Amino acid sequence: MLYLVPTPVGNLDDMTFRAIDTLNICDVVLTEDTRTSGKLLKHFNIDKPMWAFHAFNEHKALKSIIDHLHQGKNIALISDAGTPGISDPGFLLVRACVDEGIKISCLPGPTAFVPALVASGMTTDKFFFEGFLPHKKGRQTRLKFLADMPATIILYESPHRLVKCLEEIRDFIGETRKVCVAREISKLYEELITLQVTEAIAHFCNTPARGEIVIIVEGAEFKTTKQKEKVNDSI
Repeated sequence: MLYLVPTPVGNLDDMTFRAIDTLNICDVVLTEDTRTSGKLLKHFNIDKPMWAFHAFNEHKALKSIIDHLHQGKNIALISDAGTPGISDPGFLLVRACVDEGIKISCLPGPTAFVPALVASGMTTDKFFFEGFLPHKKGRQTRLKFLADMPATIILYESPHRLVKCLEEIRDFIGETRKVCVAREISKLYEELITLQVTEAIAHFCNTPARGEIVIIVEGAEFKTTKQKEKVNDSI
């Protein structure tokens, strides 16, 4: 069986008993970075072989992993932080397991955008997970598409690109939109700031951000029935 095991996004106390038990029963742990995951496994006294599985080798490693699963091995997939497959490697392996009839178990657990969304004060009944925007080609197209999204928008961004991303939200989505910038979720210096995007730009120009970043963007309001139907068709 393939087990998808979420790991803490910051605070190690968020590791579940079930996650620890699952890693202990597996034959192999697939991990993005064996150094990062090695520290996690050592902290919980888990002694298992680790195989590197990341964006640069997942195509090449896929067949070997599937073969081991067919041979009866239990394999766990973890990412550096959070739930595998959410802006992290995992989709290709899961799809291959589905195609091959291999059993899959995904444990519930940490995902960075959930606490950021819930604590943002913005609408949570409908939200759109965009994740990381394209760095170059197609970036403006995606931003223009998101401008009409009638749901709260969730973005991931690196700290050194945060101000640029906020400026693009101002230019392409709207300068009156509220944004919540959440960083270092569950860690000692956790910070969540909800401001109009222009105010957020000024804040982070004066106080450079560090750590992992989640940006929650206020969704568009419906203006006409025709516009609502157009956006729903796009989704």
